[in-house]
Amino acid sequence: MKVKVCGITNLEDAEEAVGLGAWAIGLIHSKQSPRSVKFSVAAEIGAAFRRDAEIVGVFVNPTLDRVIESVENANLSMVQLSGNEGSLFCSEVARRTGVKVVKAIHVADAGDISGAASYHTDFHLFDTDRAGLAGGTGSTFDWDLLGGYHSDIPFLLAGGLNPENVTEGIRRVRPDGVDVASGVESEPGLKDHYKLARFFEAARYTPVAGA
Repeated sequence: MKVKVCGITNLEDAEEAVGLGAWAIGLIHSKQSPRSVKFSVAAEIGAAFRRDAEIVGVFVNPTLDRVIESVENANLSMVQLSGNEGSLFCSEVARRTGVKVVKAIHVADAGDISGAASYHTDFHLFDTDRAGLAGGTGSTFDWDLLGGYHSDIPFLLAGGLNPENVTEGIRRVRPDGVDVASGVESEPGLKDHYKLARFFEAARYTPVAGA
């Protein structure tokens, strides 16, 4: 199971996540987020771990120039777009940067799930829809909305995951990966390494229905 640890703001937390086997670490490039990473720290993290994990820059309604600058600064291998970006913008990010693109879909009802089909990105990420927040809500959405979901595009489950519920989330939704931020924190932007280890253990040994 792929695990993306998002909202990394320092080298120590990045090292811990990678050491536990993180497939990807997320660096939030949005000043509105309490998990926003400093530009200089993003560069340090990217340089230190680019050979060990996907380095994902997370953006909310950015300019294309801002994305390009950040990709170059932090050696990003992926860009996650978590705002209201359209499909053409997603395609242009991929074309101009050459990196993979993740489109976050904020889920309130079944229409949001079906709407993901318009985004021909490398990954979809299904997160909880909450007004005024682009992620890090600490709340789950109705996982039954993803029941029977099929797509050629792999997807990640996000939104309120923690060591206590990730096993059930994987069993019910059967995603290609999971994304965690607030569920493994001691405070916004700082990871609790004990919670982080428990999350990886729960994700790694999840029994998948029908397996």
